[in-house]
Amino acid sequence: MKRLRWFLGLLVFGFVIWAILYLPLPSLLEWQSEFLKRAFFIMFLCAVMCLWRVVRGPSPADRVVALDVFGILILGFCAILGIPTGRDWYIDIGIAWALQSFISILALGKYLEGKRFDE
Repeated sequence: MKRLRWFLGLLVFGFVIWAILYLPLPSLLEWQSEFLKRAFFIMFLCAVMCLWRVVRGPSPADRVVALDVFGILILGFCAILGIPTGRDWYIDIGIAWALQSFISILALGKYLEGKRFDE
């Protein structure tokens, strides 16, 4: 049964990636190039999978790793929005998010180990 679930999940994931790469996308982001539009949708799919891992993670360590990856994806979203618009403040938001995410993941890791914050 487990192998069947893995196979079906892989099949669905492969179809979604194929659809993103080869089917025409809705024009939600008219100002972007085709490459950036597809990159945005792929990153959106990755963000949904990260949030799924945060909700259904089998262990707290898996949830922490998923939150860390989600923070990196937010950085990517900021970069994708900053490139075509030419606005620097998207990059500033991304840098602030990365610093905040790094500190919070360190604190969460120490908490999960059972150590105090001053150790």
